[in-house]
Amino acid sequence: MKAAAQKTYGRKGEDVVKKNWAAIDAGATGVVKVEVPESWKNCVDEGLDYKTVSGDRKDVVDFVNNIQTKVSAQEGNNLPVSAFKEYVDGNTPSGSAAFEKRGIAVDVPVWNSENCIQCNFCSYVCPHAAIRPVAMTEEEAAKVEGATLPLTGMPQYKFTIAVSALDCTGCGSCANVCPGKKGEKALTMDKLDKHLDEQKTFDYTVTLPIKEDVVAKFKETTVKGSQFKQPLLEFSGACAGCGETPYAKLITQLFGDRMYIANATGCSSIWGNSSPSTPYTMNKAGKGPAWDNSLFEDNAEFGYGMLLAQNAIRDGLKGKVEAVMAAEQATDEVKAACKEWLDTYGIGALNGAATDKLVEALDGIDCPNCKDIVKNKDFLAKKSQWVFGGDGWAYDIGFGGVDHVLASGKDINIMVYDTEVYSNTGGQSSKATPTGAVAQFAAGGKETKKKDMASIAMSYGYVYVAQISMGADYAQTVKAIAEAEAYPGPSLVIAYAPCINHGIKKGMDKAQTEEKLAVECGYWHNFRYNPAAEDKKFTLDSKAPTGDYQAFLKGENRYASLAKFNPERAAELFAKAEKNSKDEYDHLKKLVTLYAGK
Repeated sequence: MKAAAQKTYGRKGEDVVKKNWAAIDAGATGVVKVEVPESWKNCVDEGLDYKTVSGDRKDVVDFVNNIQTKVSAQEGNNLPVSAFKEYVDGNTPSGSAAFEKRGIAVDVPVWNSENCIQCNFCSYVCPHAAIRPVAMTEEEAAKVEGATLPLTGMPQYKFTIAVSALDCTGCGSCANVCPGKKGEKALTMDKLDKHLDEQKTFDYTVTLPIKEDVVAKFKETTVKGSQFKQPLLEFSGACAGCGETPYAKLITQLFGDRMYIANATGCSSIWGNSSPSTPYTMNKAGKGPAWDNSLFEDNAEFGYGMLLAQNAIRDGLKGKVEAVMAAEQATDEVKAACKEWLDTYGIGALNGAATDKLVEALDGIDCPNCKDIVKNKDFLAKKSQWVFGGDGWAYDIGFGGVDHVLASGKDINIMVYDTEVYSNTGGQSSKATPTGAVAQFAAGGKETKKKDMASIAMSYGYVYVAQISMGADYAQTVKAIAEAEAYPGPSLVIAYAPCINHGIKKGMDKAQTEEKLAVECGYWHNFRYNPAAEDKKFTLDSKAPTGDYQAFLKGENRYASLAKFNPERAAELFAKAEKNSKDEYDHLKKLVTLYAGK
């Protein structure tokens, strides 16, 4: 057994191996005979407990009560085929994850208002949207049992940090990034069972309306302002400390009420929709991400098909709007609404409001074109088309499709969660795996360098390209995502995402710290290439590396394991990896000059 433990866990480090050996020894010496009562042989399975839920949305409540809770209670095998007749086309209601309330955390964050500077970093980095800043009126705040503060810059509102203890996974990312005051953090981790009563505060605050004036004050495309918007990805099944979901959650806060997502099979399909639970949800207006999953090999094309279908529908409706606007009997109000919709046709941030005005102006008019436009109102607004997936998809199996879609010149956004390994399928090496990293199919450390996906995309000259690392630069992350979506053409955003497969010695609660260290030592570089920029088309957001590159590598078991078992080869490959990174940074500095003024 010890040999098997050595073989299985050797690459995770000596400490992990010794712990397994200790467990084996303890098991061998600690065997205790348990007397089983004779009556147990006739016991009847009582099943697992589950509650009947209620809510405003009948579709999701019915789904949760009829299917989700039974599957979660391990009684799904008793469901008849007829229970699924409402979902035969594969559609299931969004927002069902909010009813799970798994309560799996050992420790949860506890807010000390006296040390809070209202930066919203905690919410920004939370992988599960389980901690949120809330702006409240005096009347709303009076119903909150916990502490509140005057909202900085808007004293007419009260501020609190609400924690969903039953949805938290206890990763500690929030407490890790909390700056606090005078060396004292505003968030500390404490035992779940001591703070279960605080759940009702969270449950109350999520019923409150989003304060649009607060979002406008702090601006939705800033770190602070974005977190006053509702996350439309919440309570997913992602690992504690996941490096991927903070990016996806942020995207839904910015564009979720008008976005389509084509998702490549992988981690993003597991945390994105592990049947029967769906963490993508909708706002109080009934708007949220429309999500669908495809295969590794064709996800980019799948998303492209979504875009072309939407464009075809909207182009048809555009012709009818133009016809209504040109009609002699059209009132000034109708003409103005048509003109505003046409003027903002390709601008997602503005076209939604114009669509609402158009529908209101045309509703009830006895005209074939008007009736058809109103009938198809869900397709009128400009959608934000996204394609999500990991590096195994984007760099490897689905690369041909990614390249094809980027080359199309169409307005589509590709988001790559770069864990530098096939995370979901067992930790196999991908073309995103850097030199020296140990992975499946690269047990002796990968010899070749990482594929430069960003440079390939930039070579087209008309693709927006960004590399981001949230923990290294919160502001650059939200700025790059906002720029990519606003760019009227294809965009590619590559996000550094620490993963449990990396074997981060600090622990996954330090995932954001790892992202920061990766940039500081030059392991990862942040930059943006915006073809639409008038002067500086290329911006190198990373400063010159100052951190210890080799120390960073040895802080992760995917590298440290090679150093332990083959130190000579590790030294060779690690030196090669460091040179590759330095050469890459030198290349990026030259791009700053190359694209200046172009």
